[in-house]
Amino acid sequence: MNIRNTTAKEKMLKKIRQALLQKRENPHPAFEDSPLYKDEEESLDVTFAREFTNGAGKFVYCDGEINLIENLIILLEKINLTKLYVWDKNIQQLLDQYGFPYHKNRRDFEDMEVGITGCEALIARNGSILVSNADASGRRMSVYPPVHIVIAKASQLVMDIRHGMALVREKYGQDLPSMVSVITGPSRTADIEKMLVLGAHGPKELYLFLLEDRF
Repeated sequence: MNIRNTTAKEKMLKKIRQALLQKRENPHPAFEDSPLYKDEEESLDVTFAREFTNGAGKFVYCDGEINLIENLIILLEKINLTKLYVWDKNIQQLLDQYGFPYHKNRRDFEDMEVGITGCEALIARNGSILVSNADASGRRMSVYPPVHIVIAKASQLVMDIRHGMALVREKYGQDLPSMVSVITGPSRTADIEKMLVLGAHGPKELYLFLLEDRF
C-alpha cells in the first residue's frame, strides 16, 4: 500500500469529519417559503392567453354560448374540416341546443379530424391545460385528432398547477382519475436533426375556446 496515498486519504477524511461536526447558519433560512415566481400583474385570463399563444396554442375568447357556436362555425369553415367528434356529454348537450352537427360514435374514430373536449383546469402561469380521463373523452380524444379543441370556462382558470390539482381533488375526492395530464401547446418534437416539428406525436393544432361564465 502506498503510504503517501493513505496519508492523503486520511487527511481528506479528517477534513470531511471536521466539516460535518461544524454547525453553520443557513444563509437562506426562508428559501422554502419564498415565492418561486414573481407576482403576475395581469389577470388570470390575460396571463393564460399570453402564455398559451406563446406555446403555439390558439386562443378564442367567447362571451357566451352563442358566440362560442359562431366561433366554432368560423373555425371549421376556415380549416375546412368536417369530421368533428364529441364524446363529452356536457359538450354534446351544449351543441345540441344550437343544432350544431358532430359525430359521437366511437367505432370509426380513426376518421376523426377534429376532437372537442373539456378540461379540469387552465393553468395561467404557463398556459397549460389540465386534463384527465374521468369524462367520456377518455385518453384518446386529446391525443388522436390532428386538431384538438378544448372548451373551458373562465371559472376554471387558476394560477399554478397546485391550484389546478386542488380543483381535481375537490371535484373527485378520494376517487381520483387514473390519468391526469398537462397539455402545453400542440404536440412537438425535435428528435430529427433538431428541427422542431408540430403534430408528430399528437394534435398539430390546439385551440382553447374560453367561455365566459364569471359575470
